[in-house]
Amino acid sequence: MKTIKILAFVLCSAVLITSCSNDDDNPPPVNEEEVITTLTATLMPVGGGTEITLQTRDLDGDGPNAPVITVSGPLAAGTTYNGSLEILNETETPAEPVNPEIQGEDDEHQFFFQATNSIATFTYVDFDGDGNPLGLEFTLTTGAAGSGNITITLRHEPMKDAAGVSDGDITNAGGETDIEGTFPVTVQ
Repeated sequence: MKTIKILAFVLCSAVLITSCSNDDDNPPPVNEEEVITTLTATLMPVGGGTEITLQTRDLDGDGPNAPVITVSGPLAAGTTYNGSLEILNETETPAEPVNPEIQGEDDEHQFFFQATNSIATFTYVDFDGDGNPLGLEFTLTTGAAGSGNITITLRHEPMKDAAGVSDGDITNAGGETDIEGTFPVTVQ
């Protein structure tokens, strides 16, 4: 009887020891996604002129309120603009710039630019360490007078080697959208 109790104790101990082993000695690092509330595109005409800003601001994130979209004025027809993007997390006080995080993880991010009605074309000016486009800096060249929408999208972990992605085609990019703004624009 004593032998059975000892064997039962040893068996139970063995089960407990193996079930309590730590398999997570090296868990993968957690890379939390950045919180983005605000995207501001600043457009400065090459050679001088009036600066134009496009901004989407969504302080409640996925909450019930729609983003607030602002466009400071019309774009000039047949004009090239130097563009830059400022990305913020305004849930923090003061607002936290997200640009440094995007630049630090440039191989995992890309901005995409789209325009309806042929009102503008875009060219990337900045690139990641592998020579793929990033898009925090760009040029925008307007076409003839008209109106349409400009959409700016930040994708996290796009497939930068997919067809057309290096040329700014979002169709095959994959990844997840971190922020997107669609701006109604007039070209005069």
